[in-house]
Amino acid sequence: MIINKKLYKYIKNIIYSKEPNYLKRIRKKKYKNINKKEMSDLVQGRFLSFISKIKNPKNILEVGTLIGYSSLCLSEGLKKKGGLITIDKNKKFIKYARKNINKTKYKNKIKIIYGNALKIIPKLKIKFDIVFIDADKKNYINYFNLIFNKIRKNGIIIIDNVLWKGLIINKKKDKFTKIIHSFNKKLKKYNIENSIIPIRDGLNLIIKN
Repeated sequence: MIINKKLYKYIKNIIYSKEPNYLKRIRKKKYKNINKKEMSDLVQGRFLSFISKIKNPKNILEVGTLIGYSSLCLSEGLKKKGGLITIDKNKKFIKYARKNINKTKYKNKIKIIYGNALKIIPKLKIKFDIVFIDADKKNYINYFNLIFNKIRKNGIIIIDNVLWKGLIINKKKDKFTKIIHSFNKKLKKYNIENSIIPIRDGLNLIIKN
């Protein structure tokens, strides 16, 4: 977490966007071999929901499913006939996500695809309004390149972990910090507008021009 824990607790307490009960249960449940710090929390989840409700998208793509919490948050803003595609190459994550999603009203709106997103994304014949990338960091730039022409003009791209535990500003950077730092700098060459939201591990909120 990047910001002060007390301040973060304060933010949680003044978020008036109600989290549905099914999301509370997902967030509080213990999952074998899953670090809760890897998944979206209340603050990030309500932010994703908020952006989706503003955009009111027809199509959403998520790269990195984990247990389906963020998929469900993003689905809250979908158009009546809209849908979300989420991709993950971890069978365990897919199993958890499918079980969680199937218990909600969004089960027919969310399509879960098991496999390598680098191979799956090029085959998708859909233009997306929102893309959320939260998968293996070494392929962030590859995912971004693949989705960029599949997102509509004025579409929104959300990238998680862009401040990498606050380590991004250190002079001496470890392997993964260097990967994230390199990715952040490479985005300058794209025709985009963006803002960094310093919640959890940092979100890059991008609009495609």
